Amino acid sequence: MKFIAQINVMPLKALLDPQGKAVKTSMQNTGHKSVLDVRIGKHITMELEADSKEKAEKLVEDACKKILSNPIMESYEFKVKEA
Repeated sequence: MKFIAQINVMPLKALLDPQGKAVKTSMQNTGHKSVLDVRIGKHITMELEADSKEKAEKLVEDACKKILSNPIMESYEFKVKEA
């Protein structure tokens, strides 16, 4: 069966996000004073084949831990659905 995974990788809340801070400052400087914080991460869409949703989730979890994120600096979350 085919599955689609939607993965979000974000910097840990305890760490600085210089890119997010720069965007927040730019937004405030252009009149968007109500913007209080911006955090910038990655969104990944992955199409995969697996025998079951549980196996697809295990594969995505493994990819997130080993390839798609740096667990020292980033967190991730994902959703898997049948294609």
